[in-house]
Amino acid sequence: MIQLKKFTFLILTSIFLFSCGSKKKIYTTTPKPNQNIQIEGETENSEVYQSVGKVKKAPKNLSLTESYIYQFSGIAKQEMKLYGIPASITLAQGILESGNGQGKLTKRSNNHFGIKCNGWKGAKVYHDDDEAQECFRKYTHAEYSYRDHSIFLFNRSRYAFLFDYQIVDYKSWAKGLKKAGYATDPKYPKKLIGIIEKYRLYEYDDEVVKALGLKPKARHNKEKQDKTNPEIHIVKKGDTLYKISNLYGISVEKLKSINNLDNNIISIGQSLKLK
Repeated sequence: MIQLKKFTFLILTSIFLFSCGSKKKIYTTTPKPNQNIQIEGETENSEVYQSVGKVKKAPKNLSLTESYIYQFSGIAKQEMKLYGIPASITLAQGILESGNGQGKLTKRSNNHFGIKCNGWKGAKVYHDDDEAQECFRKYTHAEYSYRDHSIFLFNRSRYAFLFDYQIVDYKSWAKGLKKAGYATDPKYPKKLIGIIEKYRLYEYDDEVVKALGLKPKARHNKEKQDKTNPEIHIVKKGDTLYKISNLYGISVEKLKSINNLDNNIISIGQSLKLK
């Protein structure tokens, strides 16, 4: 039974490995396992922003929402591959929070997710939200707000439980975002789900899952590890080869041999064969 938890794969020829560990700020072109990509107090000049995708130019015959999806769907899928956040959720949030990119705050700041300053030392704008003249992060490029959104969810403990959901379970993600306090609107989950289903944004999740060779269970179910007769273990936060070997009664060396591992390094979301 394959379980999908937070996984961190980078597209193209490299694989980025991340996990939420210490608060030390580390930036590298290719992050090492157990490094925490922490942007609080930093600016978008960090290398972590430079690998984000580019906004595509949309045809003129599309509606505002269709145009937005065309422009940002590729970026959302890339972020899903790297950080494990459903592309459907990212796109729906972008559509809703930015008003299809036409909102006053978005036009002033390229901030597509309404992320407030919270220690941000880059450019800022002030905008009336829950309170008058609140501080929001400002970006030179819209795509940078997408990367910031990924890291924002990935690094905060209050959102950690979201990554226990199936990667295609957009309904649980939508409800979980509200539960974690991302938005105060009680209808926030319903609005996200409505956008996802109206525009079939879940198809982008399916594309990523297929590209990565993963086989998630049906949507909207929390994943459970089949420990009665397991053949594969999906690496989750805190796992080590030693811990996994004890869990299934198999030696570390055999695990490494079965999976053709040259060292003890494993990454969140990695599939390890047990037989």
